[in-house]
Amino acid sequence: MLESCVEVNVFHFSAAITACEKGCEWQLALRLLDSMPDTRVTPNEISYSAAISACEKGGQWQHSLALLSAMPEMSVAPNQLSYSAAISSCAKVGRWQVALGLLSSMPEERVMPNKISYSAAISACEQVGKWHLALSLLTTMRDRTIAGDVISYNAAISACEKGGQWHLALSLLSSMPDMMVTPNEISYSAAISSCEKAGEWQFALSLLRIMPDMRAVPNEVSYSAAISACSRGGQWQLALCLLASMSDRKVIPNEISYNAAISACANVGQWYWVLSLLSSMCHRRLVQSDISYNAAITGCEKGSQWQLALGLLSSMSDLRLVPDEISYSGAISACERGRRWQLALDLLSAMPYMRLLPDIICYNGAMLACFAQCRWSFMFGILDEMLRSGVQPDHFSCMALLTECEQRGLNDSEGRLAERLKATCSLR
Repeated sequence: MLESCVEVNVFHFSAAITACEKGCEWQLALRLLDSMPDTRVTPNEISYSAAISACEKGGQWQHSLALLSAMPEMSVAPNQLSYSAAISSCAKVGRWQVALGLLSSMPEERVMPNKISYSAAISACEQVGKWHLALSLLTTMRDRTIAGDVISYNAAISACEKGGQWHLALSLLSSMPDMMVTPNEISYSAAISSCEKAGEWQFALSLLRIMPDMRAVPNEVSYSAAISACSRGGQWQLALCLLASMSDRKVIPNEISYNAAISACANVGQWYWVLSLLSSMCHRRLVQSDISYNAAITGCEKGSQWQLALGLLSSMSDLRLVPDEISYSGAISACERGRRWQLALDLLSAMPYMRLLPDIICYNGAMLACFAQCRWSFMFGILDEMLRSGVQPDHFSCMALLTECEQRGLNDSEGRLAERLKATCSLR
């Protein structure tokens, strides 16, 4: 149009900026906005709001605030849409203080917040688990006769979930119909997650069960949260049943669903099911992550299958997975259970070559392996390495070593190490 000398007006520019916003092209949106004066077209509220929304989608909260501040200088009055987009931009990057500051400043600019503005501010609080602020904003909406919608309620429920307030999450969910708001899959999934974090697996399953009756179709998020709740509650059989029932409900399990089920079985040492689930992930072409393998190693460790635990650890590199401290601590503990103290020491010694710093769990696992086989000198060697690396011994480390000190005579170096241990652990 420009090259053909066809008149271009603010509506054309605003439409083009909006297209860039929907396509997540924030740089292009800003270039279009900047180019408007060159074509003697004055930006309006729609142009700026679309550009601010483009920056919001691109995570560019500073640019969003700069555009909002520049609007009065261009004789363009910020409106509810531009403020809401700027608040949402801050919400997405966890800048909740800035988001709340924008919301509170709106009346001073003669712009009254609406449900979109409040929902964006509640989402900002949700991002960082500020549940009390989220609920306060929801109450303020009601006091100002601003009807909350499913977005604002979902954000508030999720804020309670992140803040560990499962009772409040369930209360909000149950109050939604009274406020003429219909809960959806997101509402229920957030409430189920809140129950999962609190270990209330019975409530989580009840919510999942009533979703179809409330015209909310359970999805992979709902199921994954419920499976995780069963995992925390030690209900591994129920976790497996939920995973199996997903296909019957035409819900495709994802990596999170499988990892939750693997963890449920791993926590109680059901190593056979752990390996079966890991294999099923491969058949379904789901990505097996370090989370999957760490849980599987833990399952083999608790099931006293040290060979399988070591096999899983060594196979991680074949999948281009990098073992971490959790991987090694699980394998070391598996060797301890299998009375393979030499292998436990080998794994502990290999960690620095993998650029991993052993933590107290790794050291204690290796010490316990030596303790069980009466390898006292190696125990003192591990203690010496632990102290040299700056890892503070815990109660187990102290008691294991001091018990041994009381039962046998020590040479000079061991005696000095024992005294240092007493001082470090503040034991008399």
